[in-house]
Amino acid sequence: MESRTQRRTAATRLAILEAAEALLMEGGLGAVTPEAVATRADVAVQTLYNRVGGRSALLIAVAERALEENRQYMDAAYASDGDVEKKLRCVAVAYARFAKERPHQFRILIEPPNEPEALTRIATLIRQQNAKLAVLLRRGIDEGRVHADVEPEHASTALWAMMNGVISLMWRPDSLRLDVNHLDALLGTAISLLTDGIKVRGN
Repeated sequence: MESRTQRRTAATRLAILEAAEALLMEGGLGAVTPEAVATRADVAVQTLYNRVGGRSALLIAVAERALEENRQYMDAAYASDGDVEKKLRCVAVAYARFAKERPHQFRILIEPPNEPEALTRIATLIRQQNAKLAVLLRRGIDEGRVHADVEPEHASTALWAMMNGVISLMWRPDSLRLDVNHLDALLGTAISLLTDGIKVRGN
């Protein structure tokens, strides 16, 4: 069993990360500084460094929590019933739903902070997620539902990037900005184009 000290340490770390996430939601990445997070969590800056680390470590921890939330959305989609095309649609819908319901967490994953350690770690975590999509595409090839000339790893990265591009219209600063309430219709078109583009005709 955990000791009282271990529980207190874990609770402090959780409070720090929750404070960082709150600041992220309120002001974006620029608002997430060790000093601001320490103030919001009501801890000393040194405590923050001891429990989490500097800004890079803090952002990595926030990104990891964001990806864990994302994973819950995605794992449910991958576990859904149906053929490869239906699963691909479920995965795309789940990814978009996460972006709509957790926009700030989504953005830290697709627009990672310019911190070398954070960039490396977030990229690794995203590759792990995209690998699941590659496995699904490979299954589609094996079942004759996806074109045999589709390279699963390349296709999974391309599909991920294309989805990001459509979803990012939600925060454009100009007249092309897409209201979250109108995102579904455009995503439906994008998902149909993506799935129709890789599937074998007649399936």
